[in-house]
Amino acid sequence: MAGQTLSPPGQILGAPFRNIPADAVDRPLAGFQRDYVDGESVPRHAHSRAQLLYATHGVMRISTDAAGFIVPPGRALWMPAAVPHVTAMQGPVAMRALFLRADAAAAGPAAVTVLAVSALLRELVLAACAEPLEWDEAGRGGHLAALILDEIARAPALPLGVPAVRDPRLQRLAEALRAEPARDLGLEDWARHCGASPRTLTRLFRAETGMSFGRWRQMLRLAEAAALLARGMPPARAAAAVGYASAPAFGAAFRAAFGTTPGDGQTPLKPYAE
Repeated sequence: MAGQTLSPPGQILGAPFRNIPADAVDRPLAGFQRDYVDGESVPRHAHSRAQLLYATHGVMRISTDAAGFIVPPGRALWMPAAVPHVTAMQGPVAMRALFLRADAAAAGPAAVTVLAVSALLRELVLAACAEPLEWDEAGRGGHLAALILDEIARAPALPLGVPAVRDPRLQRLAEALRAEPARDLGLEDWARHCGASPRTLTRLFRAETGMSFGRWRQMLRLAEAAALLARGMPPARAAAAVGYASAPAFGAAFRAAFGTTPGDGQTPLKPYAE
């Protein structure tokens, strides 16, 4: 029963011929693992337990009703209980993640959050996934769980979430920028593209995202850059691909957002290819 595998959403494959719902495991947390192929997705669903979604390889794109999140290696997504979400894989993804009981979930944030994963937390997640499903609470499993909860509580939050937009005009703009983040149009040009006045777009962005168009676009560009870096693209090329005029400007923005330089802490699955 070591190394549990997620099978239809919300269930963990246990011993042969039986499925044990993750929410029925009488432990503070339960590890699971599953490998996905490029382009595979998990349709909209929710769990009654909180999750720590982590991948040792590949990039996960996870969407909730409120925001879209890009989760490269070295990062994890904290997903509170009962939050509907869709997960899509960019590149082959090796998911190694956790379900957390309500008492254990108190260690994590109240909202969906991208967390930095320390080297210790990474190894703890892998170790938890190798434990029996009903691990010994007085033994190694209990010690791992205690350390995991402490590391989750300490993990820094990262701005890899981009607020979702609902107005059809903003959605057209968002889809165009996701497809081509380097597209350098001003708000007046985007207004013509979307069929709205600049003043209307400004008002809508503030109302729906709580931020200006410029700030929202910067968040999107940095999140997309993180995905490119995780795939092995050199920082200078990632900067150009998302619309930064110079590598130093990109490095400064990246460092301000994530507390690290674009070249630090990257674990690409394979060298980037056009």
